Amino acid sequence: MKRLILFVGLLISLGACATGPSPVVPPKLPFPAWYIGFVAPKHMEVWVESVDVLDQRGFGYFNVHGGVAGYTGKVEGWPERGGGGKPINNVDLPDRIYLRWQSLVEPQAYTIGIQIPQWVRDEMVKPHTVYCRWDRKVVTLYRETISLGMAPGGIVKVWVGTGCLEHLEVGRFQAKVHPLGPFQNRKGLYYRDPTPEAQAWIEKNGIPYGSW
Repeated sequence: MKRLILFVGLLISLGACATGPSPVVPPKLPFPAWYIGFVAPKHMEVWVESVDVLDQRGFGYFNVHGGVAGYTGKVEGWPERGGGGKPINNVDLPDRIYLRWQSLVEPQAYTIGIQIPQWVRDEMVKPHTVYCRWDRKVVTLYRETISLGMAPGGIVKVWVGTGCLEHLEVGRFQAKVHPLGPFQNRKGLYYRDPTPEAQAWIEKNGIPYGSW
């Protein structure tokens, strides 16, 4: 009788575990991780405070990326492609990306939430067999990189692509000025001055608003 009571108690315990919260299952993607990259026009220096992601399952991930951007070869206009990026591990394809950055040359802080269309997610998992000149062989690639371009005035340009595949433009967006200004830590405001080279160019030529 005592053994029967213990057995019933064990079943009840296992049943309670089965109905409890389940751990988040890793996303099923055809590649280990997708990527986020940053790019900005030459001399238009930025500092990315944070990137948050709401994935297609509805899960939110905070501070998945941040830091410096790669810079294009010219000040005015955008390149035809974005750059490389940082792997975003264990996060499903993005439904919405939240970006907060500092435009050091103005200076100003901006924030934006960008809705990622379904066609972008479809493209990210679509295989393409191409000859890659960098690898010097035929390879199968995916457009697994989302590139975020940032320019003064709060302009954001978004591409999806990868190294040996054409980068497709997702859209051009207008961010809002963040009402609290730049990131505030215990030492105060986080703005830093542009590099001497960028500062000299801006003092001579100004900021070409409207060219992005």
